[in-house]
Amino acid sequence: MAGKNILYAQSGGVTPVINATAGAVIETARECRGRVGNVLAAEDGIIGALEERLIDTSRLNEDEVAALSHTPGGAFGSCRYKLKAIEDNRREYQRLIDVFRAHDIGCFLYNGGNDSADTAWKVSQIGDSLGYPVQCIGIPKTIDNDLAVTDCSPGFGSVAKYVAVSILEASLDVMSMASTSTKVFILEVMGRHAGWIAAAGGLVRREESDPPQIILFPEVPFDEGRFLRAVRHSVENNGYCSVVVSEGLKNGVGEFLADAGTTDAFGHRQLGGVGPVVAQLVSEQLGYKHHWAVADYLQRSARHIASKTDLEHARAVGRAAVELAVEGQTGVMPVIRRTCDDPYRWEVEAASLSGIANRESKMPENFISADGFGISASCRTYLEPLIRGEAFPPFGPDGLPEYVRPKFSLVRRKLEEFEV
Repeated sequence: MAGKNILYAQSGGVTPVINATAGAVIETARECRGRVGNVLAAEDGIIGALEERLIDTSRLNEDEVAALSHTPGGAFGSCRYKLKAIEDNRREYQRLIDVFRAHDIGCFLYNGGNDSADTAWKVSQIGDSLGYPVQCIGIPKTIDNDLAVTDCSPGFGSVAKYVAVSILEASLDVMSMASTSTKVFILEVMGRHAGWIAAAGGLVRREESDPPQIILFPEVPFDEGRFLRAVRHSVENNGYCSVVVSEGLKNGVGEFLADAGTTDAFGHRQLGGVGPVVAQLVSEQLGYKHHWAVADYLQRSARHIASKTDLEHARAVGRAAVELAVEGQTGVMPVIRRTCDDPYRWEVEAASLSGIANRESKMPENFISADGFGISASCRTYLEPLIRGEAFPPFGPDGLPEYVRPKFSLVRRKLEEFEV
């Protein structure tokens, strides 16, 4: 792809550090000037690529690019949109090729999770057949930590840190009031099929009496009776009970406890909130005063308490993606490989997208405690390094973090309008 432009796009739910990956992509491409051209960024992910809404990142100065690394959200805009197989929707693939050709794009970098890896794999396969060979490289990102092959997913470490800190702080609050007020606190976190985020709350618990006393994983079928007995036991012995519950909690027949009856753009079931469902059980069956909270977007936008390790992961995969492009690779993703637990060491290597697309990495059975309500020592060994270190953003004189919101310039359209 000597001298050709790179198109970068963000996909799916954003993370506290996805912009750090974007910043590393831009910085590395600038260092490789001559071997690669300019980095264009698709506005609103793959939809912006299809609609030829392309941001010219060469207009960003060095300070703006650097500031991306400490800014949450998706700076260029993201989307939930899944390309069908080329046999079912050749029109969109042809449009992508037309956009690539019109803007001299030799490599497409798609920064996302499982479904995005599938899109990247599909795009990597169609260039030759449509008359315009193009490299396509996936870049890992997902707070759910459910990407296959990679040791962990950039974005997860920061969310894990937020959840662990949040359940610790909230539990200290509940403990102080439990004798006369709230006795049960329930924190709902993300994680549709994999309990990695919920497991992060378990890092707080060192002693039997420590919070959270109960973690409810998607991998462990919910047993109402066992759960209520565990809550009562904690209240009677500790004076209170803290619970972390994954949004993807299922009953014994595999049904989501909080199925809203709808699906998102990727075809995933929409979940209506399991926190209040569990809280209602506590109220009706045990009569304890309780509070529940949903971390929701707060957990994936909390850049103010990001993990330094996670930030380093996010930047490393962005840099590696450009280096792989320069090497001429395609159909791959830079992934993280752990080489040592203590001291924690890791490196980045390339893995085929075919082994990552549409696959999920769930919590191993040996990572969950024997009673199903906590994490094992092996899980703690895995999780702890991922939340280590702080990477605080700069704060301004007004006491708020100085997050960047650059004014982007779109490149001139060269094609007719296209309706997605």
